[in-house]
Amino acid sequence: MEFNKIIAVTGKPGLYEILSQTKTGVIVKSIVDGKRFPITATHNVSLLENIAIYTYEEEVPLAQVLKNIADKEDGKEAISHKESANKLTTYFGEVLPGFDEERVYASNIKKVIQWYNILAKAEFDFSTLTEAEETTTEEA
Repeated sequence: MEFNKIIAVTGKPGLYEILSQTKTGVIVKSIVDGKRFPITATHNVSLLENIAIYTYEEEVPLAQVLKNIADKEDGKEAISHKESANKLTTYFGEVLPGFDEERVYASNIKKVIQWYNILAKAEFDFSTLTEAEETTTEEA
């Protein structure tokens, strides 16, 4: 599973891996349950590698944030995304010191932790995430 082929689809829970391309969209596989289905151009899709988190200095790529969580948790699952907003914010401050608390909402933190836990359950190799700066087109 390659990080640059993992997407989130608006309105659908979980994460998906792009398997192949069709004339009208892409075929994806759910990382959670392995089901395959088509995603058409009418769906709003975000590549995880294009997402960044605001800090006071710069935008940090999501890959780096996920790697920080993996380093802290030794590749195992992190806290539940259903914890209180205060707990999630405190935890996120440990893995990404200096994140912009005015622009990164508790809902964003929940989503990042939920995505991390999905990848951890799927035994994603977080060591493949590099610190290379990606072009960021969408911020969380």
